[in-house]
Amino acid sequence: MAVITDHRVLGRELSNWGRWGAEDQLGTLNFLTRDRVVAGARSIRSGDVFELSLPLDEHGPQPPGSVRSNPVHTMTRLPDAPIESGGFHYFDDAMFLHLQGATQLDALAHVSYDGMLYNGVSAVSAVTAAGASRLGMENYVGRITGRAVLLDIPEMTGRQRLEPTEPVSAADLSAAEAHVGVQVERGDIVVVRTGWMQVLLGGDSDAYFASAPGLDMSTASWLRERDVAFVAADTWGIEVSPSESGAAMPLHCVLVRDMGMPLGEMFVLEELAAAVAARGDAAFHLSCAGLRITGGVGSPVAPVATL
Repeated sequence: MAVITDHRVLGRELSNWGRWGAEDQLGTLNFLTRDRVVAGARSIRSGDVFELSLPLDEHGPQPPGSVRSNPVHTMTRLPDAPIESGGFHYFDDAMFLHLQGATQLDALAHVSYDGMLYNGVSAVSAVTAAGASRLGMENYVGRITGRAVLLDIPEMTGRQRLEPTEPVSAADLSAAEAHVGVQVERGDIVVVRTGWMQVLLGGDSDAYFASAPGLDMSTASWLRERDVAFVAADTWGIEVSPSESGAAMPLHCVLVRDMGMPLGEMFVLEELAAAVAARGDAAFHLSCAGLRITGGVGSPVAPVATL
């Protein structure tokens, strides 16, 4: 069967609009039920913990000239500030950051096409200078936690990383499942490693953002068939870039706008991948708590994987 590459056609086929009611703002996170959280806890064997985020500092991933800048950390109270009674002395700081400038989450208010967000919400009505009145980050705090499965595509093929613009297909995801002997189940979190983060960690942010390996359009049906709750990857945009159709971010359009699936981007997976390979079990517990940003269309995140 030919893969549908037109994101409008595919989006209509895979749409979750109305599946959980007209007022739903969670999308596929509805699959992360209590039993899936318990399943995540049961996947913990050693108690080894891996934090999967990039540092929030001026050396962040964004290259010069990007529409997003790296975080700016400023000290607002230093040791030359007055000492309080009893000798108490304190220091303060502040930070300016783009909410999607490093390891981050895409809320369902992040992506629209043809004027509509997930579940038929009007983008013009919902997203204003005040933020997103619907589908904002405040809906997802504490909801992204449960059983995760690492699908390590380069490890499966005996490589360190995928090549620039190399697509990852549904067949590749199925092969990675078989390779690690773990079945992705309804309500699971899927974490895809391409190895592309190595380019950024090696100091070449320009090359990291210039293109990327990633999921192709066939993977949308794969994720929908398994009722995956959330997908994350070590690339800046989850999907292969440039896209195979030439459209801008077509898989985002289908996953976020049509299926209602929040996304996790720029996860640092190198240490986790090594530990998973050594253990021989790709299932683990993942906690991915964004900030409670009222009306936010994205959020920085510090994901924690526990094996």
